Amino acid sequence: MLLTRAILPETQQLLHRIYRQSKHHQVRQRAHCLLLYSQGQHISQLLDIFAVSKKTVYNWVDAWNERGLPGLYNRPGRGRKATFNAAQKAQIKQWAQMYPRQLKQVVHKVHQTWNITISTHTIKRVLKSLKMSWHRFRRVMGGQPNAHEYALKQSMLEELKRLDSLGVLALYYLDETGFSLVPTIPYGWQLIGETQGIPSQRSRRLNVLGLMRLHGSVESYVSEQSITSDVVIACIDALLPPVDVPVVIVMDNASIHCSHAIRDQLKGWQEQDIYIFELPTYSPELNRIEILWRFMKYEWLDIGAYESWHHLVAHVENMLTGYGNDFVINFA
Repeated sequence: MLLTRAILPETQQLLHRIYRQSKHHQVRQRAHCLLLYSQGQHISQLLDIFAVSKKTVYNWVDAWNERGLPGLYNRPGRGRKATFNAAQKAQIKQWAQMYPRQLKQVVHKVHQTWNITISTHTIKRVLKSLKMSWHRFRRVMGGQPNAHEYALKQSMLEELKRLDSLGVLALYYLDETGFSLVPTIPYGWQLIGETQGIPSQRSRRLNVLGLMRLHGSVESYVSEQSITSDVVIACIDALLPPVDVPVVIVMDNASIHCSHAIRDQLKGWQEQDIYIFELPTYSPELNRIEILWRFMKYEWLDIGAYESWHHLVAHVENMLTGYGNDFVINFA
């Protein structure tokens, strides 16, 4: 088999660069083969080097003789034809959104609609190519906030954050959460084929009330007792550190935040330069302390915390006291 298309020195340099740098294995292999063949390597030697058949090497040389450098690449249309066209993939995406946890339903729809028999593995590959992935659902609020009120409060909150950064006022975020020995299941790296278990048992609830500043510490109250409006009032009076600027506390519309007891305190707090900023309903994302709770439960809480009630209490208190130093959130 002769090279009817000569490989000149400058072409050798280009083939050598392709062999070294191309991201396609087949292209690198063909370029390397042509270089060796042009340097006098025998066909039998090339078969040993590339572990291919004689016909394959002849095809590579034929492609070079016929098309030159483009012959290193497969022509369009080669290989297995796609099972689905763009419109069918779009329909599969819609079915997957209808049945997000039941791919067998999607397989049935494909067979029923187009008489195509495929497996759930094929559907998974299609969905991945459509930028879909298998990940955890998230609980969301049962309603939607009023759009006008939400936009207004969001704008006001941004201004409060700006004034806080300038030292004109002190902005706090208040909220409550709870921990128990029934774990919040996190993600984590594990050996393939093995699943690490987390101890789980029924237990009492450890309730936490927090007053957090974005770039500082969190003042907290931890108790096994329920947190009521009276507890919220006592914490605001006791936990706020003394400051010489007005204090604004961001709170959601939980019932203990909107009770008559809280309303009765507003005038007295205002006389102390303490003001309550009420968030619109169904908008927990505006209360930045929710991010702290999420980090504590899903990122920072060690699996060993679920071994006993004593371990859980110690871990929660360690996260709260270490916030801002050992445990940091970038709110930028």
